[in-house]
Amino acid sequence: MKITYLGHSTVHIDTGDYKLLIDPFITGNPSSSGKADSIQADYILLTHGHSDHIGDAEPIARRTGAEIVAIVELANYFANKGLKTSGLNLGGSFPFPFGRLRLTPALHTSSIEVEGTNIYMGVPAGIVLELDGLTIYHAGDTALFSDMKLIGERRRIDLAFLPIGDYFTMGPEDALTAAKWLQARHVVPIHYNTFGLIQQDGDLFVRTLKESGIQGRALMPGEFIQSSELE
Repeated sequence: MKITYLGHSTVHIDTGDYKLLIDPFITGNPSSSGKADSIQADYILLTHGHSDHIGDAEPIARRTGAEIVAIVELANYFANKGLKTSGLNLGGSFPFPFGRLRLTPALHTSSIEVEGTNIYMGVPAGIVLELDGLTIYHAGDTALFSDMKLIGERRRIDLAFLPIGDYFTMGPEDALTAAKWLQARHVVPIHYNTFGLIQQDGDLFVRTLKESGIQGRALMPGEFIQSSELE
């Protein structure tokens, strides 16, 4: 399995049989790696409705025929555009062909701006993926919340993608606490350095993880992790 960080909160997972794309924000993203029209996907997984997480979801889904998986209201938004979707809700899970996907809580907001009006897109979510013997947690945009302890207690988190940008989400200090509560074996920081308001030192965050006995990697856009590195 190849897990590639594409900048901001965008992650591409290639299992060999399926290609999963999480929170595609490539076009207009100054920190992005690659171009939206060259990315392949069988499934597009969305944590919430903000433009910096769904920006390229529709064009990629139309080009590739990918199925969009998201919270019910957000999935319905794309279904009304004629796209293939699956709408889950918090706590719900489903055994998709690539593996089991579960939506977890996230403390944030979720809306889409249409003609100057914000349209509610359901609650934000985190994503837990169980595939090929690994468990991957993408927290989406979130503040620190104590139920992260429960997520870590109920399953072994092999790889966690955690926001560290502060201002809109957790900052590095809270993300470190989240990593401990999750008992994550490996952590990759996301949602930072894309804009001026969320500038952070990813390498410093990784060093603080190491001091707590947690392995971390501050991936540059385009860098990847092989599943063999998580064993």
